[in-house]
Amino acid sequence: MTGIPALAQNLATQHASGDLLVMPTVWDAFSAKLAVSAGFKSLTVGSHPVADSLGSQDGENMDFADYLGAVQRITGSVDVPVSADVESGYGLDPKELFERVVEAGAVGVNIEDVLHREGGRVRERQEHADYINAVRQAADGAGIDFVINGRTDAVKLVDQFSDPLGEAIERMKLMEQAGARSVYPVALSSADQVAKAVQAVGIPVNVTAHPVKAHAAGDLAALRELGVRRVSFGPLWQMWLAEVSGKQLQSWL
Repeated sequence: MTGIPALAQNLATQHASGDLLVMPTVWDAFSAKLAVSAGFKSLTVGSHPVADSLGSQDGENMDFADYLGAVQRITGSVDVPVSADVESGYGLDPKELFERVVEAGAVGVNIEDVLHREGGRVRERQEHADYINAVRQAADGAGIDFVINGRTDAVKLVDQFSDPLGEAIERMKLMEQAGARSVYPVALSSADQVAKAVQAVGIPVNVTAHPVKAHAAGDLAALRELGVRRVSFGPLWQMWLAEVSGKQLQSWL
């Protein structure tokens, strides 16, 4: 197996390439090996599909050790870089979070700004940037070219922000300054929103796409034209497989 420093450098290089990077969101060794056999060069691990596979629920309801066990089984089954969704950090100190994720074999993380363990409190802009920066400092101190994907839920928090997209953009800018290698404003629902997000930062913007239905802003070619440079599937691949499988299995009743 390739070592952590080399995997991290690989993932960082993919993000800096300027190309659109599609990172299928996997939840176990089977889905990870399937994605790699299809030709993908890096993967994300999604907390939502992993929770479903473990009989738990998303929103930091899993035991973090159980989640990292799933991450480790994935990283141990493939030779491509893997980034793990750690939600808002499971209440951990940033340095401990970094160390435990790397120990599980992942060389990147997705960190969001909604604190599930604090009743859904949304981190303040600078608070979230500071948390990301602390993870960045821990990684740099360890000599690991770690890829942090900074997520904000501001776009969908219409009851909290008068200008949700504007709030997301300000948070993205701070996350970039804090050391994120990509940013993830969830719930972008139009080409115009995607374009504004892409124009706001110099690092890749991640969007969630459906593996069959693509994104509201268009298919892979349309997303590339808009300047999107990172695509993941969230729980949508697993949900689609469940839908297709359920219909097929019903024919045997």
